[in-house]
Amino acid sequence: MRVAFLDTSPFWRYSYGPTHPFKTYRLFLTQRMQEMKGLMGKVRKIRPEVIPEEMLLKFHTADYLEVLKAANDGEYRDYMAAYGLGYGDNPVFPGIYDYSRLVAGASYLAARAVAEGEVERAFNMAGGLHHAMPDRASGFCYLNDPVMAIYTLLERYDRVLYLDIDAHHGDGVQYAFYYDDRVLTVSTHESGRYLFPGTGYEYEMGEGRGYGYTLNVPFPPGAGDDVYTYTFGEVVAPAVERFRPDAVVTQLGADALSGDPLTHWNLTLNSYLHVLRYIRSLNLPWVALGGGGYRIGNVVKAWTWALAVLSDSELDEGVPEEWKGLAEEYGVKLESLALDEPTGSGKGVWNEVERVVSYLKDRHPLLTP
Repeated sequence: MRVAFLDTSPFWRYSYGPTHPFKTYRLFLTQRMQEMKGLMGKVRKIRPEVIPEEMLLKFHTADYLEVLKAANDGEYRDYMAAYGLGYGDNPVFPGIYDYSRLVAGASYLAARAVAEGEVERAFNMAGGLHHAMPDRASGFCYLNDPVMAIYTLLERYDRVLYLDIDAHHGDGVQYAFYYDDRVLTVSTHESGRYLFPGTGYEYEMGEGRGYGYTLNVPFPPGAGDDVYTYTFGEVVAPAVERFRPDAVVTQLGADALSGDPLTHWNLTLNSYLHVLRYIRSLNLPWVALGGGGYRIGNVVKAWTWALAVLSDSELDEGVPEEWKGLAEEYGVKLESLALDEPTGSGKGVWNEVERVVSYLKDRHPLLTP
């Protein structure tokens, strides 16, 4: 089969805690939906394994890994605060190191399967934890699995595109490759003026050898499908085509969709599918990762459609009654997989987006003549 799917069942037993917005049961409900819609018959399922520690040391510091390992028993200690652990965003929970190494390992295996030619595309829904820094946890992320996937692809390919459509800026991945001309990091996100992590402005374009290989497209709150697809066509697609990647890693956070409790966008799956179908049209080796998403119905819908695109499958709009029964136990409701009508944006949103687009066209090396 041409598509690999990293089985999420090993992650279902872990929990950030009952009040934390990052729910691992979203993986359970999504995979069950994908199974019931017949998509698992179109993919090769791979069981995740923990990533080798020597691979992690390509990005993360040894002392941080030791602290994370010490936290594996679920006991918080005061010194861990210096490494981003124990705050509301990044709780210490039982099995935190095992869980984090499994997430990173799944993305590593996905990238390796693609790089070695075993499959053309691979999907790790548990991945996409793009905020983790070399020496600290950040934004619900403990180990940066997208960075691990990109490093793995670079062993085979000269140029890798990283496209991040999560509502939050992919700051950890940008940090890893800010001085590197082999990786084009593209992030479309809600502006850091309004949303964590407060970075990802249009003037952040890379430095040194990496100048021109970072592209940030920040949007104001309330951005709808109209401005998103317009901007994608005006700056993202032209930059990608000029870069000419050999392989792609996408972070498919579903928190950019309307109704997410942590973000302020007005996007529907029309924008999401616009991006997925564009990447599919490139016909390149592709590693797809999950990411944020705190309205669980949105996550299930988005990643089910994502697997359909990855596996070149048709998807009907019905939601199985059996799935509704499973979801009810978690307080999740989803009546249809149908796309909503595309959303529009107000004049103020358009004005800000056009300012950003004009700035990038005038100054970004991949967009200027």
